[in-house]
Amino acid sequence: LAMMAIIGMFFQDGLTGSAWGDWANYTDSPLRAFEGELGVQPPVGFWDPLGLSADGDVAFFKRRREVELKHGRISMFAAIGYIVPEYFRFPGDLSPKLGISFADVPNGLAAISKVPGQGWSQIVGFLGTYELFINGEQKNGEPGNYGKGNLGLGFLGPVNDPEARKKKLSAELANGRLAMVAIIGMFFQDGLTGSAWGDWALYTDSPLR
Repeated sequence: LAMMAIIGMFFQDGLTGSAWGDWANYTDSPLRAFEGELGVQPPVGFWDPLGLSADGDVAFFKRRREVELKHGRISMFAAIGYIVPEYFRFPGDLSPKLGISFADVPNGLAAISKVPGQGWSQIVGFLGTYELFINGEQKNGEPGNYGKGNLGLGFLGPVNDPEARKKKLSAELANGRLAMVAIIGMFFQDGLTGSAWGDWALYTDSPLR
């Protein structure tokens, strides 16, 4: 703990002039270009431990923000997709030709081998079409804004109140970040125990045993 603490003190002292100095004194920080952006939230503020924005390049920052939003949105769908099948399955057949019903498809990673290749092709084709043609261009140069309005549903219209819009967009970023961490945790636990919330006692191959 002391080794980590003293390195942190050296680092903060070198940049602010004091081991517990005010970061506002670090006036040369290239990150100041992004301190007012969405997603800069307490308790960490602008958090970029790898220094990906250290060059202050606005175009690269917007590109990374767009990717972050897309990954967050996909992860939110994925996390919900892990939970919902535990309580509800669509009736009918997934593949009438192969005699596979929706109820036959296991939840989680096990579904990868159960869904036919043609089914996966349809999924990839749908997502590719959506990515390339439906969500093709950003509106007003704003990352993640494809003109779909509130909740991305289109018919709900835009959020016109600036403060409400900022709050909703900040919530989307925060929820997307949480979902990215959550879905990775689900994949990890599913792969080792057979379920996204499986019993670790089922991980019989653990070297820790």
